[in-house]
Amino acid sequence: MTATLLACVAATLFMTGLTWFVQVVHYPLFPAVGEDRFPDFHRIHSNRTTWVVLPPMLVELLTSWALLFDPPADSTALVAAGAALATGTWLLTAFGAAPAHGEIGRQGLSPALTRRLSAFSWARTVCWSAHAVVVLALLASAIDGGS
Repeated sequence: MTATLLACVAATLFMTGLTWFVQVVHYPLFPAVGEDRFPDFHRIHSNRTTWVVLPPMLVELLTSWALLFDPPADSTALVAAGAALATGTWLLTAFGAAPAHGEIGRQGLSPALTRRLSAFSWARTVCWSAHAVVVLALLASAIDGGS
């Protein structure tokens, strides 16, 4: 078992838990902030969130791709799936969630923007959840192979 695999597992599981929390608890609370306080809240939320999600997202992406070059034995398909899922979360973030947050920051919260953000967030939640299954399967395989 490699440090790369362990880092990938840790980052992926962290992001999976975080995205479920954000999707189920955090985003649904946005409307409760109130229109007058929402612009400041959203600016602070966006700035702080970047510092929490960027490091593990980078670790997840880089380790997922690094595993392509040195996959655990008999795990090439799982490693490829993991790299695709990690890339997918980045694409959904860059071309979906981040622009939606940008528009919310400029225009304020609206039902249409809330639906758009939620749709991209659910897609990311599915990707991260699937990647969690993949990395746990890789981990199990590595543990079984090491026995």
